[in-house]
Amino acid sequence: MTLRIIATGGTFDKHYDELTGQLVFASSHLPGVIARARLTVPATLEELPLLDSLDMQDIDRRRVLASCDRSEENAIVVIHGTDTMQDTARVLGAAQLARTIVLTGAMIPYAIHGSDAQFNFGFACGVAQLLPHGVYVAMNGRVFAWDKVVKNRGAGVFEEIETED
Repeated sequence: MTLRIIATGGTFDKHYDELTGQLVFASSHLPGVIARARLTVPATLEELPLLDSLDMQDIDRRRVLASCDRSEENAIVVIHGTDTMQDTARVLGAAQLARTIVLTGAMIPYAIHGSDAQFNFGFACGVAQLLPHGVYVAMNGRVFAWDKVVKNRGAGVFEEIETED
């Protein structure tokens, strides 16, 4: 089993800029996150342009899809912003790739004390190796099917939604 990790940005990868007082993108935190997680499964990191998910366009989602499609690994973790994670999950789910793709992110940047980033990363890496082929969202200890998840902005959590059959 090998694992591909695709970085797209999101809150997970933001840095605090001391001069402006804003959260911005610099280099990805993922090399350090991977080292700290002490993964024993071989993992390949692919860094796409780091974006806030609110700034993601269709072309960015197609870039994520293309990375998943050409991946030699069957287990893929996509680090993504939480605001439009379900939109990218829909694009990936509709493609029906013969891979297990797990999207995850963070509500608090990795670099800030109390972040959920490290836990979500480890959890996503674990379930990506166990779940059958398909697209999932893994956040805060829960796994959701790509077509049955929504971010509850008021509560700051992801929830399962019922779909009509």
